[in-house]
Amino acid sequence: MKGLLGRKVGMTQVFTEDGILIPVTVVEVQPNVVLQKKTMENDGYVAIQLGMEDVKERRATKAAVGHAKKVNTAPKRYIREFRSEDMMSYELGAEIKADIFAAGEMVDVIGTSKGHGFTGAIKRHNQTIGPKTHGAGPVHRHMGSAATTGLGTNKIDPGFTMPGHYGVDRTTNKNLEVVKVDAENNYMLIKGNVPGPKRGLVMIQSAKCSKGDVEPKVLVDYSKKNEEE
Repeated sequence: MKGLLGRKVGMTQVFTEDGILIPVTVVEVQPNVVLQKKTMENDGYVAIQLGMEDVKERRATKAAVGHAKKVNTAPKRYIREFRSEDMMSYELGAEIKADIFAAGEMVDVIGTSKGHGFTGAIKRHNQTIGPKTHGAGPVHRHMGSAATTGLGTNKIDPGFTMPGHYGVDRTTNKNLEVVKVDAENNYMLIKGNVPGPKRGLVMIQSAKCSKGDVEPKVLVDYSKKNEEE
C-alpha cells in the first residue's frame, strides 16, 4: 500500500481526446518527508510517518523541532502515519512526491468532512418530515418519539439518532480513479469528489477494496493548442 498527504484545492472538469467530460478534484501534493519508520520490534506495528508543510521553529514545540532535526528537516504542520510495508524502503528524510501514484490507479481518499454546526435530525440523519396537515401541531421537523421501548430503563440507548453537531467526521471516499499526476507542479487530479473543505488536509492511499486499476485517460492538452495558435 502507498500513501501521501495533500490539500484539497477544489473541483474542476477535464476532457479526454474522445470528448468525454470528467469531473475531478484538484489535490495539491507538496513533497512529503519521511520523519520516522515504525517497526514491529520497537513499536509493535509497521508504519511510516510522513510530514508535510514546513513550520517556523518558533511556532513549533521543542518536541516537534527535535523530532524533525533527527532527519535534518524543518518541523511539519501535518504529520500522519501509513501502515505500509511497501513504503519501508524509503530512507529517513527522503521526499515522496505525487508521482508515487500513476494515472489509472484506484485510491482511497481520507479527510474530515465539512462542518454544518448544530442541525436537526432530518438533515443530520435523513429522517422523514412529519405530517403538515391542519391539527398536526409543531411536529413537522421534530425527531419523533424517544421512547425507551418499554424496558423501564429510563435511558436512551447509545446510537439513538438525535439533533446535534453535524459534520467534522473522518470520512473515506473509496475507489476513486487517479486521472492525472503532475509531480513538477505538485498536484493530482482525482475523479469525483473527496471529503472536506477547500484547503483541507486529505490522505491519499492505495484502494483497499479495489477491483483493479483502469486504463489511463488521454486528456486534451490545451498548452500545445495555445502554442500552435
